[in-house]
Amino acid sequence: MIFVETKLKGAYIVALEKREDHRGFFARSWDGNILEQHGLIGKVIQQNIAFSKIKGTIRGLHYQKAPHQETKFVRCTRGSVFDVIVDLRPDSATFKQWLGVKLTVDDYKLLYVPKDFAQGFQSLEDNSEIMYLVSEVYTSAAEGGVRYNDPSIGIEWPLPVSMITEKDANLPDFSG
Repeated sequence: MIFVETKLKGAYIVALEKREDHRGFFARSWDGNILEQHGLIGKVIQQNIAFSKIKGTIRGLHYQKAPHQETKFVRCTRGSVFDVIVDLRPDSATFKQWLGVKLTVDDYKLLYVPKDFAQGFQSLEDNSEIMYLVSEVYTSAAEGGVRYNDPSIGIEWPLPVSMITEKDANLPDFSG
């Protein structure tokens, strides 16, 4: 696993170290011990899948409030997505900054999302899917969110929004 820190401290793009031969390849896509050696959270409690039928669909931006904050490890398993994270840590030098990463089924990249970040994505193709590992049990009472088009954050989504739930469209602007 090759870790490349992004402009948002603590968030990483992870590339696989493929061992290829005539059959294809083998690569480790998860190792909690290796993550912990990099100072990251290596615990996994849940694995989730999100599937979007229509290109341009936005899901998010979601996070869990204290004391139920989650780290996520995201990979596109079908199609392609524009995955967005926002640093919500008030004491961070990158507070309220965002990062968008294109993840595709073919590039095998993963995105490590630290706790206290909001995360969401836009499908770039019909029938796109992400799989993500989560460090904490989902707690509905701790659910938080930031509106996808909050002007104080200024995310530049690559496509017009074709579909979004009423709940996500009506999330509040971030007030922190």
